[in-house]
Amino acid sequence: MTSDRVEKLLSRLTLEEKISLVHGDVDPDGMATGYVPPNDRLGIPSFSMIDGPLGVRAGDGSPSTAFPASISLAAAWDPSLAHEVGEAMASEARARDQDVLLAPGFNLIRVPQCGRSFEYYSEDPHLNSRIAVGTVDGIQDGGVAACAKHFAVNNQEHARMEDNAIVDERPLHELYLRAFEAVVKEADVASLMAAYNRVNGTHATENRELLTDILKEDWGFEGFVVSDWWATTDGPSAARAGLDLDMPGVTLPELAPDMNPAYRLIDTFSRFSWFSTDDATKLITSLIGLRPSECRVYRSEKFDESLREAIEDGRLGESILDEKVARILGQMERFGVLDDDMPDGEANVPAHHELSRRVAERGTVLLHNDDTLPLDPATLDDIALIGPHADEAKTGGGGSSEVATDSTVSPLDGIRYRVGEDASLTFEAGVAPLAEMDDRDITVWNLSLSTIADSYFGSEEESPDVDMDAAVEAAEDADVAVVVVQDAASEDYDRPLTLPGRQDELVSAVADVAEETVVVLKTAGPVEMPWLDDVEAVLEAWYPGQEDGRSLASVLFGDADPSGRLPVTFGSRARDYPANTQRQYPGIDRDVTYEEGIFVGYRHFDRVETDPLFPFGHGLSYADFEYSDVAVSLDESTATVEVTVENVSDRDGYEVVQVYLGAVDPDVERPPRELAAFESLELAAGEQQTVSLSVDERAFAYYDADQSGWVVDAGEYEVAVGRSSREIVHSETVELE
Repeated sequence: MTSDRVEKLLSRLTLEEKISLVHGDVDPDGMATGYVPPNDRLGIPSFSMIDGPLGVRAGDGSPSTAFPASISLAAAWDPSLAHEVGEAMASEARARDQDVLLAPGFNLIRVPQCGRSFEYYSEDPHLNSRIAVGTVDGIQDGGVAACAKHFAVNNQEHARMEDNAIVDERPLHELYLRAFEAVVKEADVASLMAAYNRVNGTHATENRELLTDILKEDWGFEGFVVSDWWATTDGPSAARAGLDLDMPGVTLPELAPDMNPAYRLIDTFSRFSWFSTDDATKLITSLIGLRPSECRVYRSEKFDESLREAIEDGRLGESILDEKVARILGQMERFGVLDDDMPDGEANVPAHHELSRRVAERGTVLLHNDDTLPLDPATLDDIALIGPHADEAKTGGGGSSEVATDSTVSPLDGIRYRVGEDASLTFEAGVAPLAEMDDRDITVWNLSLSTIADSYFGSEEESPDVDMDAAVEAAEDADVAVVVVQDAASEDYDRPLTLPGRQDELVSAVADVAEETVVVLKTAGPVEMPWLDDVEAVLEAWYPGQEDGRSLASVLFGDADPSGRLPVTFGSRARDYPANTQRQYPGIDRDVTYEEGIFVGYRHFDRVETDPLFPFGHGLSYADFEYSDVAVSLDESTATVEVTVENVSDRDGYEVVQVYLGAVDPDVERPPRELAAFESLELAAGEQQTVSLSVDERAFAYYDADQSGWVVDAGEYEVAVGRSSREIVHSETVELE
């Protein structure tokens, strides 16, 4: 409901002033990712938005805390930890005088190849929802508006600006919209970002079913919808569909005049009356190799002249514009922007660095361990640290989530500091370092004269001379070899499921000679592991953020328990995953057909009875746990599961209790089991705790497209308690009347 204050402001705004509030402009301070200029006549302040899934990305390069990747946060299975991270990132945004944090991102991880999977949470809609709500609550409790993204069905980076996701109504609601619905209804999220891609034939920015019918009318969303940057293709159509704010509202030459000379060339050519922007764009992009789908970055009039003309000639009612302005002003009022009353914040401070370290530890997953971990420096004389990037921290992936930070700890420094004089540490790269993702192609984000020159003529920089033999020799002489490998995921690209470069070869060569081999994966998601049977232990550390080396050393040497559990299934090979045909991924003629329906992730593996390499929810601990006294009770269509968990080891540790639900003999096709509840427990040595987990009515329901709503069928349901989707320790059958 619009407040009296917003109504009064709206009544005094001219048409020109209203339009100026629904599209972006250049931030004079160079800090914001998106900027709505002030209205000095009516005392309306500016409205600033800043990137932030992995930490605040300040436009002027000011250092911020680089938190672990979002998938690492999800691997902790702890909404309260997500709330802490949200609050810390809000504080860093306030310190930069920003009003909206463009986070969190939580598109479902449908295909593990997705280049942005490190920015997302999970393949499961329930886990996705719980972590998303925790993060949004944290951001907004911290006094900053959150912008959840990318709405909707933005599940791959390949040709993302033109891809058409063809998805049925049932999987759309059961899988891809669940977390968005949760942050709207439970966290009252301030903003949603409309995605680049098309959904069932219509661009997300112009999709009335998504933006108005579902989001605003069915769910009662009261915030505003902002476009992804340059995602809007038709201003009046987007306005009618429910888009409220077009970003960035300027061309790239205007937004970043010093960055991209080729863009300025296009801008110059398009000034001639006989040479349109489209003609200039087509000419220059064809010469330099830029993808044609990115041409829209040169068009800035989507919510400017085109809206004014549509209103003046009667194609668009001014009341539609009024609603957009009211939604934006309403959130500005809600978060104190209209009164210039936002609290101060702190950025890049020790408390946030410590939180970053803790999240990295909590999100690290021990996939495999033949009693090699934790390492004991007192029993080791020589440690070999091997890997092309083991001497630098992995702070994140490429694209809009990159964070500039002035304090990082590499694995080499972290391990060296931890072992001190207790053991000798030798470092060898083994293979050449990986090229950054930006070196592989020309995109809207990396275009420059040097990039173009490198693309055509090759970079003058040569890879350093790296000797795998030296790494193998160091491994052979050591008591244990720790091999750190990683990928290079980025926005704009999807990634292979094999480790890039010669890293698989390096792991195998080390494992052939080392007494014990520990592999540390720093990846955006699942990867293939052809060497798995030859190594003694595997840790998945994701992208650990700026405290990379400190958190890794803590887990390797047992100072911290590897408490993470997989938020995605690890298959043995690409064809094991559900989207394993070209129609499903990457698509044919830009059509990506979601033929797998509701069977994404572990649902697919269970349905076709394929053994995963590591199942959803899997993760080992250094402690041992026993479950007892499991009881399931039913009250109408809500189940309560009580279970006692005891730490039966002599060390502290974490256990994640997971509850799965499956219809025994369903009338419609349903997954064998679905995650319905979970809780992360920290248990001291010898401690036991009884927890109560609620399985609500939605967990029993499926979405009926014919009824356009959720349906709970009577019948028998199996309630299973487990350590993962495949390791079930107890199950009971309950019957709904």
